[in-house]
Amino acid sequence: MFSSGPNYTKLKTNLRLAVNRLKLLEKKKTELAQKMRKEIADYISQNKEDRARIRVEHIIREDYLVEAFELLEMLCDLLLARFDLIQQMKTLDEGLEEAINTILWAAPRLQTEVPELKVISDQLTAKYGKPFSEACRSNQFAKVNQKLLQKLSVHTPSKLLVEKYMIEISRSHSVPFEPDKHIIREDEVAAAEAMLIDLKNRGEQLRYAQRYEGSSYSLTDIPPVDPFHSLLFISVCIHSSYVSSDDC
Repeated sequence: MFSSGPNYTKLKTNLRLAVNRLKLLEKKKTELAQKMRKEIADYISQNKEDRARIRVEHIIREDYLVEAFELLEMLCDLLLARFDLIQQMKTLDEGLEEAINTILWAAPRLQTEVPELKVISDQLTAKYGKPFSEACRSNQFAKVNQKLLQKLSVHTPSKLLVEKYMIEISRSHSVPFEPDKHIIREDEVAAAEAMLIDLKNRGEQLRYAQRYEGSSYSLTDIPPVDPFHSLLFISVCIHSSYVSSDDC
């Protein structure tokens, strides 16, 4: 399954270089994001909220990318810490599976910004073989770090996430902002529905405990829930047509 022939000195050197470059990129992008947040706050203060939301989408993607860089930096550090295992073992050590799978998967996607990843990928391919490397690039082993997969996935940020960023930015810059009530309300409904399901499950547990003497459930196992002190009651008051505003 595995082939030989990697240049271990080259591999270690580029792992170190990759760590340094990733740190610089994280710092640079974080500083840029802070400037962009100020621009967005200015748009909000000028009532240009639609334009601000477009800029927020860009910030979200940049934030995700910074988190991806941080994860890769950690994984490169891990390979350096366990470099003897790479050098001495002919087969892949289980403790390195996720790190190596993830780096091989990420290399073609980020090598433009982190060229050292291409060199690292080539050396790991020389170590473990081309079929293994190609399988990692398509995540056939399902060993790629799930958080990194999420951060580098191509999708439009949700309206709710954008709105939460708008709220956070306006607060941090002391700019008045009225969130889109329709979007925020959808979030409340989702939370209320989740709580309804939780309440239903707890009720079923209680009935089961009362019905069967041998059940391991007891009244003390089921924590009390006060719906009047929860988002559930608030959301029901907001969205139910038969509940008056006085009840809320």
